[in-house]
Amino acid sequence: MAGAETTQLKQAAELQQVGAEPQQMAAAARAAGPLGEAISIMARLRGPGGCPWDREQTFDSIKRHTLEETYEVFDAIERRAWPELKDELGDLLLQVLFYAQMALEAGYFDIADVAAGLNAKLIRRHPHIFPVDGELADATDAEAVLRNWEQIKRAEKRAATLLRRDAAPANLEPAVRRADEAGTAADTAPCSALDDIPRSMPATLEAGKLGSRAAKAGFDWPCADGLFEKLQEEIAELRAEVTMSDAAHARVEEELGDLLFTAVNLARHLKVDPESALRGANAKFRARFRTMEASAGGFDALASRNAAELDALWRQAKRGDVAQSETAEGSGSHRAAPDGVTACPDEATAWPDGATA
Repeated sequence: MAGAETTQLKQAAELQQVGAEPQQMAAAARAAGPLGEAISIMARLRGPGGCPWDREQTFDSIKRHTLEETYEVFDAIERRAWPELKDELGDLLLQVLFYAQMALEAGYFDIADVAAGLNAKLIRRHPHIFPVDGELADATDAEAVLRNWEQIKRAEKRAATLLRRDAAPANLEPAVRRADEAGTAADTAPCSALDDIPRSMPATLEAGKLGSRAAKAGFDWPCADGLFEKLQEEIAELRAEVTMSDAAHARVEEELGDLLFTAVNLARHLKVDPESALRGANAKFRARFRTMEASAGGFDALASRNAAELDALWRQAKRGDVAQSETAEGSGSHRAAPDGVTACPDEATAWPDGATA
């Protein structure tokens, strides 16, 4: 396997020398020095006499920072803040260097292994670019590329499972071996195409990937119309649970989850990223609520208004937002936030309903 990967990597290097644009080659060469320096700096920070904070970090203590840095990258992209994006990508790269340095210290792997593994994976999963046994795979469009990618990924997973089984030490304690054999049996049993979709990813992303993977087997709505009908069905089921006098919280949560899952898959059919759509709606709500506070004379003054006054302030903020968006569209600017929030007064206060624009 290592020999095949080495051969493929050599092929990739040869193709790069022949086909890469001069600008791309120059960018790669320019990056080598700073990347090497960054690796050395991280090693110094974690080494003897290094930074006390960096030295005491673990995989578990750092992982929350990785999530924070990822969302800061999202934020910079959405704001089209390109200089900030450069800095945020550096912060995200720092997370990779941190993990790799800790792994080196523990004897697991190092940053060179990370890069080599990535390079080999990219080459393996692009057989329409990098020939296998002298032949290029057929992939004339993006759908074909994704089909090849999934097939290769499944083959890699099966090979890894067999390798893990064969590598089990012969002198394991009986109880440990039984547990290992039970895990291997689960791995080699008929598996689901959904198994490699991590449960740890954000729920909206997981839901979209589950629906997309199931669609590859034909288990999907043929068009968005069916999902609009399904949304109404799920809303009715949620209402039925909520209105029951002895409604169990678990049942309400389950029905709300079904509604959200359907909404995410509607977004998939509409080719809309649900996370980006919701972040856009959040940003719009922030802006409109800030306008309401300013119009009322601050948050405390706003909190003293009655439901009708709050609704009027919301509608005023909304009209100003719409007018500003129309002006921006007329000048060719990009409108980032989708519409979808309205005021819904009840006996005590006014809340965004989300049903109309």
